[in-house]
Amino acid sequence: MTSGTATERTTSRVGETWTIAQVAEAFGVTHRTVRHYEDLGLITPERRGTQRVYHRRDRTRLSLILRGKRLGFPLEEIRTIIDLFDAPRGRRTQLEYVLGQIDERRADLEQRLRDVQDAIAELGEFERRCRDDLGRLDEP
Repeated sequence: MTSGTATERTTSRVGETWTIAQVAEAFGVTHRTVRHYEDLGLITPERRGTQRVYHRRDRTRLSLILRGKRLGFPLEEIRTIIDLFDAPRGRRTQLEYVLGQIDERRADLEQRLRDVQDAIAELGEFERRCRDDLGRLDEP
């Protein structure tokens, strides 16, 4: 099936393809975001003249990028993780690397959680002292 409009999904010799509009809509991101990831080399859609043609591999990579961002990984770490998928040992190397990154990310988040809990406790204590001082000022 060949597309009659630029926004319809198409099937070509190499499989199903999508336009930038379709990819952006499917993942809930802007065209600019998709182009940014392309500029960084994180995704590499086929070019047909000025039109970008996205394949399943591009969609998979975009999905991994967005998941990594949600988990708080910087783009360079996401790039490393995604690129490891193409490495000779592929999946094993990728999983070992990702597990190490998960451990680091978890430790960072747990430390941040402790810091936030400590800050809340300190605010509570400061609030208590301020209320006590205010109460003493209101006493005759």
